[in-house]
Amino acid sequence: MAAGARSPIYDVAIVGGGHNALVAAAYLARAGHSVVVLERLDHVGGAAVSEQPWEGVDARLSRYSYLVSLLPRTIIDDLGLDIRLRRRRFSSYTPDPGDPSRGILIDTADAAATADSFARVTGGTGEATRVAELSARLAPVARLLFPSMTEPLRRAAELRARLDDDALWEALFVHPLGSLLRSSLDTDIARGIALTDGLIGTFASADDESLRQNRCFLYHVIGGGTGDWDVPVGGMGRVTAELSRAAIAAGADLRTGAVVVAVSPDGRVTLGDDTAVQARLVLSGVGPAVLASLLAAGGAAASVEEPTAAEGAQLKVNMLLRRLPRLRDERVAAEAAFAGTFHVNETMSQLDGAYTTALGGSIPDPLPAEIYCHSLTDPSILSPALRASGAQTLTLFGLQTPHRLLEGRDPDAARAALLDAAQRSLDSVLAEPIADCVYEAPDGSPCIEARTTADLERSLGMVGGDIFHGGLSWPWADDDDPLVTAAARWGVATAHANVLVCGSGARRGGGVSGLGGHNAAMAALEMLAR
Repeated sequence: MAAGARSPIYDVAIVGGGHNALVAAAYLARAGHSVVVLERLDHVGGAAVSEQPWEGVDARLSRYSYLVSLLPRTIIDDLGLDIRLRRRRFSSYTPDPGDPSRGILIDTADAAATADSFARVTGGTGEATRVAELSARLAPVARLLFPSMTEPLRRAAELRARLDDDALWEALFVHPLGSLLRSSLDTDIARGIALTDGLIGTFASADDESLRQNRCFLYHVIGGGTGDWDVPVGGMGRVTAELSRAAIAAGADLRTGAVVVAVSPDGRVTLGDDTAVQARLVLSGVGPAVLASLLAAGGAAASVEEPTAAEGAQLKVNMLLRRLPRLRDERVAAEAAFAGTFHVNETMSQLDGAYTTALGGSIPDPLPAEIYCHSLTDPSILSPALRASGAQTLTLFGLQTPHRLLEGRDPDAARAALLDAAQRSLDSVLAEPIADCVYEAPDGSPCIEARTTADLERSLGMVGGDIFHGGLSWPWADDDDPLVTAAARWGVATAHANVLVCGSGARRGGGVSGLGGHNAAMAALEMLAR
């Protein structure tokens, strides 16, 4: 743009093109506002994309995220999205680390079979009953909180009064999660099954005083008002494709290859090619730490409130298998075990031990992990030829692998070490090495890839590989929070009146939920109406 030329003027400019940005763009454009989305990559969707990782292999994997729980039906309906979600019958399978020839299979369609499975490992059906009772006790929390996620923030005191269970409120939101799990469940293995919901992407112990694990646990158990995690048919790429379609159809301008280098509080967004756009409002789909650097480059004064430190804590391994591996547990079919969440070395003591090891700077051994076979629920992500051959996808999430384990180390060597630890851990509960089942690409290379926090930072711009952009927050306002602006009421405020957060860094962000985008759009609509 020539010197002195006027910048294009929009009602809203959105920095970053992740799924939350697309949600916001679709809502705002449908309301008649001019919207531009500026994405530095050559595609939109951020972490909610499907890709073919291996050349010549027609398997479309959700490379970073793969399940949906927090995406409200209201967003799907409001935007007219053609997204189908499939419910998994089997919740989880957990081999006994001390004797992998037996394990706990939680079958949502057969309570008797689930109780029998618990009895084989824990010596009686009492633990199955206690697990069911804990789930029932948490159900009112999900029913109370999930509908509020697409409303202006409620006050903590109001929600506590509506829950009408002070003991549960204290156990979930005041004291570390470990206390609730120990008082509710008797066995190390059952406590670990529950605790894993508090550790996805979160580096913490069961008794961490920061309550990071409690916040992560809460978001996992309230999704959809039931806590169920569903499979998007067609993979995450289908979710992004529908959001892109809705935004474009409504008139939003989606620009890829648009590298934002500065944002000013008055709405000027400068790009790397020396062009700029001007907007009445700027919505940020990037992490708070990235936004802070962009604002500084745009001349904004430093905020007195520093962004929450960002540190991811997960390893993601994507695999394509020739067939599912054999289990040591001959009473459970592999198709059932891998259809839900397959817990590997995830008792509570193992999870806390892994935390201590990683805190000391070493990779946990055994590495706690959980795996899932997407293609058992949604075979459409594989070509007909692959399906006919018996091939299946397998995704592994390694826990207690904080970004600090990679800092100062060669990225390739660190990735290889983490992948080796993950394979050893998985092999310890299988009847054969997972390597014997891995599919080979036409060039003879194994169809397996590991994505570390460093890879997320490099490829997606997530500081520290933190999928939550700096840690989750409670999905309500403190009783003394000033909620005098639309941005504050919707949990998307920054230090600058015309700059809002619309990504995972929003008050109710995190996961493939669209909540950050929805809530930023609702605040923006109020502001633009003035």
